[in-house]
Formats: sequence, structure tokens, C-alpha cells
Amino acid sequence: MATAVPAERDAVARAFPGTAGEVRLPGARVLRTAFGYDLLAAGVGPALAAASTAAALTAAALAGRPYDLVVSAGIGGGFPPGAPLGSLVVADAITAADLGAETAEGFVPVTELGFGTVTHRPPEPLVRAVSEATGARAGTVLTVSTVTGTAARAAALRARHPRALAEGMEGFGAAEAAAAHGVPVLEIRAVSNPVGPRDRAAWRIGEALAALTGCFGKLAPALESWNTYDDQ
Repeated sequence: MATAVPAERDAVARAFPGTAGEVRLPGARVLRTAFGYDLLAAGVGPALAAASTAAALTAAALAGRPYDLVVSAGIGGGFPPGAPLGSLVVADAITAADLGAETAEGFVPVTELGFGTVTHRPPEPLVRAVSEATGARAGTVLTVSTVTGTAARAAALRARHPRALAEGMEGFGAAEAAAAHGVPVLEIRAVSNPVGPRDRAAWRIGEALAALTGCFGKLAPALESWNTYDDQ
């Protein structure tokens, strides 16, 4: 499970008390829980998230214990009214919001330019299982390199991505790494602030981290009951 920063990793770890050691990788450290889940604070932003997640996936594959699933987890902004403060969102689409080109006619995603991808889709059965187990709402989670801080930017993102429920900074990077290894990916966000004008006084980071812990406390049965054959 890949988070951006240690505070998010520790919030997830509280749902799985007990550790089984730590593995040091080039540029990353993997915390192993007694429950068999590995936790990685991958770093902030899609590039570092991709690099750190790829390092963990490669190390596991070379060690003969490849991962079955990558979970990008953390707190993030929620688009009101669909994702209020403290709520949970599970991505049914992980989309790079600003990967493309600006033109006179508007933004053109990289796929329309004829190369790359802007969206990874987690397995539908797993998304449903997570939503049912945790109460998380399913929708698009956007990956941005710059946190939205104005009403105009929020409106532009919603116009471009009408199903968006949340934004974060790492999901697409983790998804790119997972796709390169042929491993399914999941993204879960606990909402700490509304997407829109930047107002630190309105952020509820502690509540969002607590919601993330509660989410993963309910998540284990869904993860254990799901397998990759459900989607074939």
C-alpha cells in the first residue's frame, strides 16, 4: 500500500497493529505489517510515487514474492457536495487531470494527442467490495501536480471531469508503476478539504487520517476475498 507521506502510512498502519520489519530500497523503505501487508511512504507527487512504487514492485518480483495488488491511499481534496469532509472515496477511474496540452480550443489530453494514457481503471469487483465494506463512494479520483486552490480551477476540473469526486497527487503515478508490472491498482482517499479556494482553516487533516484508519480496519476482508480471477 503506497501513501504519499509517513503520516498517511502510519494512519493505515494503525489498522494493522504489529510490524514484521522494514525493508530498505533505493530511495524508499517498505514497512511490513504482521498482517502480511506492506506499506510504503512513496513521496509527494506522481513522479516520485511512480518511482518509489516501481522500486518496491521490482524488488518484490526479484525476491520471488511479487505483489498481487497496489493500493494508493491517503487524504485528499473532495469535490462538494459529493465528497464532504471526512468522507471516503474509492476510485473507479484514476485520471491524470492535467497530462496533455493546452491549445487555442482548450485542453487536449495526451491520449487525444496520439500517445500515452490518462486513466487507469481499478478492477470493478474490487471497487464494489471496497465501497460496500467501507461506505466509500466510487467515482473518478484526479491526480494533479498542483493542488487546486481557486474556484476557477475547481470549476475547470469539474467541467473536464464531471464524475470527479476527489483529487490527490499520487494515484496516477502508482497506477503507472502497477500497470508496468501487470499488477491491479486501487486508490482510496479520505477527504481532508474541499477542492476550491485554498483555506487551511477549513482543512480537517486529523479527521481525514482517522477516517483512513477506520477504512482500512474494515478493508481487510474485502481484500482477502478478492482475487485477480474475478476480473477475467
